[in-house]
Amino acid sequence: MLINNLVKQALKRSRDAWFTQITRLFDRTTIGEGVWVELEELLISADVGVNTTEKLIGKVKQRVAEERISHGSQVCSALKAEMANTLNIKIEGVADNPSPPKVILVVGVNGSGKTTSIAKLAYSSKNEGKRVLLVAADTFRAAAIDQLKCLGEMIGVDVVAHQPGADPGAVVFDALEAARSRRCSEVIIDTAGRLHTKFNLMEELKKIKRVAAKTDATAPHEVILVLDATTGQNGLTQARYFTEAVGVTGIFLAKLDGTAKGGIVLAICDELKIPVQFIGVGDGLEDMALFDAETFVEALCS
Repeated sequence: MLINNLVKQALKRSRDAWFTQITRLFDRTTIGEGVWVELEELLISADVGVNTTEKLIGKVKQRVAEERISHGSQVCSALKAEMANTLNIKIEGVADNPSPPKVILVVGVNGSGKTTSIAKLAYSSKNEGKRVLLVAADTFRAAAIDQLKCLGEMIGVDVVAHQPGADPGAVVFDALEAARSRRCSEVIIDTAGRLHTKFNLMEELKKIKRVAAKTDATAPHEVILVLDATTGQNGLTQARYFTEAVGVTGIFLAKLDGTAKGGIVLAICDELKIPVQFIGVGDGLEDMALFDAETFVEALCS
């Protein structure tokens, strides 16, 4: 499958640096204590994190004892299964089949790849036959508005934007009115990401949520956080800030192809209990994959 190949290519650095070594630990008939020590070191090095690593190894050891597993290949299979279990997070807080337009609020710090990820989402939706409207609510950076306009033109979708410095809430209000008049099926809102002014930013995002809810009490229907995979454990802190402020429902993990520490995905799912929905696997508009736990683990450990 093409999507499997995309994911496998995106995880090449992580696989080559750490996870090939992990699977090779189990190229033996019996597993001694030294293997568990090496496994712990490799998982932590891959950015799985200390807490998640301890939980993961504990679950595998429990499974080994309960199922009386001894052969290395069986222990490796148990590890993969527990990794997939860690990654399988149920999506909550998302409205089922909302009345159009579906409103998606996209948040994340500046430089995370947020605007490019929005373009990928819009490109995918347009290819599914949906009429998409993009909203340039990051009004504090003229470059962000221009970038979204350029991407919208490239994809062939409309963009609602005001002048730099305009009230983001007003942009969102006008965009939602336009979406209804144009019978759009999906609205994707770009937002500012100045984390160093955390309080002001979070208050602004809360205001945007309130504006969206004025015309549809269930909106925004999804809040997607774009995280830069190359930031590693720092991404966990970012995710906590945004989740507390606006209730993140899912994560778009961008730039996964640019890091050798893909284990951060396990830490995100384990510690935040927020599902990864999409992964960025390259620079092109089509370089996005729906996240699937089993596919991800197989690509990482193959």
